[in-house]
Amino acid sequence: MSNKHEIEEDLYRAQSRLDDLCKQEGQESTGTQTVTIQPKYGEEMQSLREECSQLRIILEAMEASED
Repeated sequence: MSNKHEIEEDLYRAQSRLDDLCKQEGQESTGTQTVTIQPKYGEEMQSLREECSQLRIILEAMEASED
């Protein structure tokens, strides 16, 4: 099993990638304030969301066991 520091690094990397994909999906239309969402990264984003959720659960469990 990974140590807490490694899990935190994995979570940071996954969340950063997810944030980057979210920014890429939302792009402004030329000349307007409208934001158009292009769902081209949907599967990867869903996978990253699930990974982040699982890593947060592991970290919470580790913190609870330290108490």
